[in-house]
Amino acid sequence: MTASSSDCSACAERPLRGRRVALIHPAWHSCGTYRVVLGQIAAYRALGAEVFPIAISSDPGFVPGRDWIWKAFKQATPELDDGPRYYGGAPVSVVFAPHFLRKVLWPYIHGDQAAVRLGMAERTLLSPGLEGARFDLVHCNHFFLMPIARRLSCATAPILLDTHDLQARQFALINETMPWLSPRATYESMLARELEAMRGADLLLHLNAQEAETFRALLPEKAHALLYPAIPEAPTGPGGPDIVLVASNNTANVESVIWFLRDVAPKTQGVAVKIVGNVDAAIRSQAPEQYAAYKDWFLGRVDDPRAVYANARIALLPTISGTGLSIKSVEALSSGLPLIATAQAMRGMDEEALRLPGVVIADSAVEFVNALSRAAAIAPLDESARRVSPARRYYESRFSHSAYKASLGVLTAALISSCIANSD
Repeated sequence: MTASSSDCSACAERPLRGRRVALIHPAWHSCGTYRVVLGQIAAYRALGAEVFPIAISSDPGFVPGRDWIWKAFKQATPELDDGPRYYGGAPVSVVFAPHFLRKVLWPYIHGDQAAVRLGMAERTLLSPGLEGARFDLVHCNHFFLMPIARRLSCATAPILLDTHDLQARQFALINETMPWLSPRATYESMLARELEAMRGADLLLHLNAQEAETFRALLPEKAHALLYPAIPEAPTGPGGPDIVLVASNNTANVESVIWFLRDVAPKTQGVAVKIVGNVDAAIRSQAPEQYAAYKDWFLGRVDDPRAVYANARIALLPTISGTGLSIKSVEALSSGLPLIATAQAMRGMDEEALRLPGVVIADSAVEFVNALSRAAAIAPLDESARRVSPARRYYESRFSHSAYKASLGVLTAALISSCIANSD
């Protein structure tokens, strides 16, 4: 290989070499968004870019430089210690400003979640050195941080916005249980704020197929791309006797586990399931009868839920509610295990996910019982079989780090090149 061909190969592998990327994200941890952000950072670095991760708090007082107030976030996010950290937040004083009280706080006490998040972002102070810095690309996570993205873009760097589901829909669900003043903010009004903020981006990235379809219809004038997030893989072996169900403590998981214990488990004779995750406390309080009957099945929280797949033979996904892409469903696919799942568990994926050999879709309790009884009677797959299973191949083609990196490299290199061409 000649020196020039070697250089070309390096350019192909690292098309963002020398580029500076501002990566804006909410100051969240232990959630799906945080895991997506970690995948973004890893991919950009692998593509050769210099990444500036900027954690933004929506709580007043979380301004840069106040190390004590950021301590809990820093301790919960050790993965971000691999490089420089940057922060942003609005001072407490902004909350008492007349304009904030009238334009942000008043709508918020009526339930306008979009208004308060955008309002805090507009008043955010950033770590020294960020304002006025030159960036080749601004990657923004969530529409409500777009005011910061526009500031860092300086009207020259292109803005790529990761939408992370339709947020107005999430806000409307949150508001159902909140004691807001009347008249309450409507879904339509919050959606209008969301879409207006999104119009400032040059490219809209969507994490799942349904989300992409929805936003293409809502904003047909914008450029869109479907880019599944990079999700760390689960072990494909060595294998073992366990039938596993992974569930953290959120509303959708609680509802799903209760349905499984109430309608499916009593009809599966001789089958024991390991329920992994901190869903146990919620089941104990919300469904004490089911918890008492199956308390030996609950293992509680573990440091790495993906590790439970190593010694498993079957993974269960009895999901009956939830929105957006299910990260735990993708992790289960990556394990190469036989899966029994509802169609809801595969939400956000394309139609192929519902037809994968080794993945049984069972939407009713009867179907789930029958599928579990059949699967429990079949010899478990060994590690080599799991690694080449259709489920594993599906994961590798869409959700692996290499797949995400390749797609992100193509999209961002083209976006930066287009921006440079338009400025010349």
